[in-house]
Amino acid sequence: MICIFSYPVKLKKIYLGLACLLIFCGCAGSNSKEEKTANELISAGLDYFDSQKFRKAIDEFEQLKDWYPFSKYAILAELKTADAYFNLEEYDDAIFAYEEFEQLHPRNEAIPFVLYQIGMSYFNRIGTVDREQTAAKNALENFNKLIARFPDNEYSLKARTNLQKCYESIAGHDFYVGCFYFKSKHYKAAFDRFKAVINNYPKVAVQSKALPYLKKCEAFLQ
Repeated sequence: MICIFSYPVKLKKIYLGLACLLIFCGCAGSNSKEEKTANELISAGLDYFDSQKFRKAIDEFEQLKDWYPFSKYAILAELKTADAYFNLEEYDDAIFAYEEFEQLHPRNEAIPFVLYQIGMSYFNRIGTVDREQTAAKNALENFNKLIARFPDNEYSLKARTNLQKCYESIAGHDFYVGCFYFKSKHYKAAFDRFKAVINNYPKVAVQSKALPYLKKCEAFLQ
């Protein structure tokens, strides 16, 4: 083993300086952890959240989860982190946080709310009917999951009010694509799209438009 004291004087000074720096950093790190208690972190996070300073709120909640993972406030911090991302309209992060909460706390009383928020994270990204409908389909899936598990919950009632828009969007897309195929004289592909609108979404407004096109496609296919 090489002894530090066998090095030249300059090297010894460098090593001693580094050792002191490491000791200082270690002390600083241990002290910084004590700057805020779990109670102070959750209070600060909630204050920031209520003031709509969601980024700062997330920082406080993340610190609480890192420093005090077994605190009684940790679960609340997990949920409010997801809510903060939702309010920032960073829906991918919100979905990830809500789904993680559901996995970690499947029996928590907030689960109906969590499922609703996952659905809304997709619902809020539903675009026009000429775009692909992944958001509408995922919103529909999550709303139906909520309704199946908690049929009488207040969030299930809210979810039901959003189902029709999901259906209208998906059916509208099928009709849009059907018209494109029809104009391109791909009548079999158009027929399948118009038939899907009629069979799968009987209560959507666009159904009345799909029927005449379906009959025209049948005529061309005969």
